[in-house]
Amino acid sequence: MLRDELVRYLDWYLRIPETPDYGPQGLQVEGADEISRVAFTVDSGLPCIEAALKVNAQMLIVHHGLFWGAQEPIRGAFGRKVRRLLSTNLSLYAAHLALDAHADLGNNVELARLLELQVDKWFCNAKGTDIGVICNSPDGFLVEAIADILGTKLSCETTLLQHGPLKSRRIAIVSGDAAGHIGEAAALGADTFITGETSHAHHYAAIEYGMNVIYAGHYATETVGLKALGRHINGRYGLETVFIDLPTKL
Repeated sequence: MLRDELVRYLDWYLRIPETPDYGPQGLQVEGADEISRVAFTVDSGLPCIEAALKVNAQMLIVHHGLFWGAQEPIRGAFGRKVRRLLSTNLSLYAAHLALDAHADLGNNVELARLLELQVDKWFCNAKGTDIGVICNSPDGFLVEAIADILGTKLSCETTLLQHGPLKSRRIAIVSGDAAGHIGEAAALGADTFITGETSHAHHYAAIEYGMNVIYAGHYATETVGLKALGRHINGRYGLETVFIDLPTKL
């Protein structure tokens, strides 16, 4: 299919233009006009680009794109990535906060789905968009079981800070790096908070708020939305989609 047709659909479906972010999202590098295979992976590092080329993709869709904040000169390590994309005609498409926040296949909705939980409320505002979810478990959900399920289904190691009830009844989920929102989740009645990246700076927040906190890895918690998006694109357009697993173990 035509690259621009897919880009238009992704921009609309993911609400890229309406979702402010830390840098420009959507199509970041324009490559081949025709697309038959799309690769998905979390990051846009040079090894990620090389892995997409190895599977003969014409487009790489990532969560963490090239642009963050201030403009960066196209030289050095950054320049090598850009030149590699351009010289191989590989398109790069990024969806950061828009993918975290997506109500159908976003990272946090998908994490809730892994735990067979229904979303009750959105919270955790980032650049004007609520990206996190809060779910209820009326019968209670053993906190150790939550950590075990996440570890198994995400193929990652989890860290459990158990300072809340043994059975959780209100669970907050924010993928990636969101330990700073433990207090916000507690104020909304959550007794368990799931995020990705561990944080020394917020270690005592779990104790002080009487919360269970489960860290399941920044990388691992942000694979689920991309996998779901790949399934969606394959089902809608019949394009070959490949998820490239390049865990950072962080």
